[in-house]
Amino acid sequence: MTLEEHNARTAKSYKLLLLVSMVSMIMVFAGLTSAFVVSKSRQDWLKDFHLPIAFFWSTGVIIISSLTFHLAKIAIQKDDRNKTTLYLIATLLLGLLFVYLQLLGFHQIIESGYYFTGSQSSITTTFLYLVTITHLAHLFGGLISLFIIIYKHFKQKYNSSQTLGIELGVMFWHFLDVLWIFLFLFLFFFK
Repeated sequence: MTLEEHNARTAKSYKLLLLVSMVSMIMVFAGLTSAFVVSKSRQDWLKDFHLPIAFFWSTGVIIISSLTFHLAKIAIQKDDRNKTTLYLIATLLLGLLFVYLQLLGFHQIIESGYYFTGSQSSITTTFLYLVTITHLAHLFGGLISLFIIIYKHFKQKYNSSQTLGIELGVMFWHFLDVLWIFLFLFLFFFK
């Protein structure tokens, strides 16, 4: 087996492992959204609850971050290290801004008089909190992998012939993006 064949097999294996992981994450969120749907019939379900404006902004931010990460992959495939650096840093900053906006959204919910736990909480806000915190936990995994990718990029581990780490990061980041868009639309339309 040649080195190229070995690298191709390794890349295929890593991508398959990532896909299996993403399917398991989809199962988690399928369970959460199913529980949300079932709980919606409860009498204490909030009918007039609206998502905070910060969640709308965070959705735009994560879409843009997916674009910048994709541009980083394209740039490294062309051996343009400067653009790769720019797009990776932009993705990191946008990812951190997404987290900030999510936390701001929680703050806006509390300011509106809705709580996530305790005697003043409702099942609606508890589910919202559970779904978004679970997504944030997965996003933290994405941010950690992004930090590793940036570190390896600065150590010059990536070039046009070695892009596997960035490709895997982009796949996972796009998955998180699509997952958040689904969750946001689900929470927005399925009140």
